[in-house]
Amino acid sequence: MKRKISPSEEDYLKAIYHKTTADAPVVSTTLLAEEMGAKPSSVTDMVQRLSEKALVEYQKYKGVKLSDTGNTRALSIIRKHRLWEVFLVNELHFSWDQVHDIAEQLEHIQSEALTDRLAAFLGHPKTDPHGDPIPTKEGNIQAQTKMLLELAPLNTPLVCVGVEDSSAAFLQFLDKCGIGLGVNIEVLEKEIFDGSLLVSIDSKTQRISSLIAQNLYVNQGQ
Repeated sequence: MKRKISPSEEDYLKAIYHKTTADAPVVSTTLLAEEMGAKPSSVTDMVQRLSEKALVEYQKYKGVKLSDTGNTRALSIIRKHRLWEVFLVNELHFSWDQVHDIAEQLEHIQSEALTDRLAAFLGHPKTDPHGDPIPTKEGNIQAQTKMLLELAPLNTPLVCVGVEDSSAAFLQFLDKCGIGLGVNIEVLEKEIFDGSLLVSIDSKTQRISSLIAQNLYVNQGQ
């Protein structure tokens, strides 16, 4: 039986997971405080509490990393969040810039039976509306082949598969540009001066900024 943890504890587990990389397996409390918008003292209190529940491994002055149990819990939370985002877009017709905050609330529902039925109802989707992979019930994540648009080769058929920046403002701007998951993109020209790109988006030519190119994931089309 899983030990019950609070929504705020779940938020910390998820934040630690997202801030952990292969090159930086331990997250500093300073970085975590910035991510959570919390005082360092509050972060220290929280990671000590999570450590007592065997969800993280914490060393003073060194930082914190998820335990195996904590990693499993974090992936479960992320799975619920992304499944709810799919439901909100596909079934309730929210736009992709509206669903994150709502899913932040729904991800804390504890019922595994509900999560299992939700996944089955949706047909076990592999990605959320922003192109991020959805962990399986077992905690596995399918590897993705993708690159940032700024690194894409010229004159090569590409498909938009995700975003780095999932803020509402950025997603709304992409909508204005006609850019969304699954659209066909081809880089026609790269401007050395400012990093902007001349691209073909579903056969319509337009210029996009380097900021967009740095936050848009693509892979090679078929």
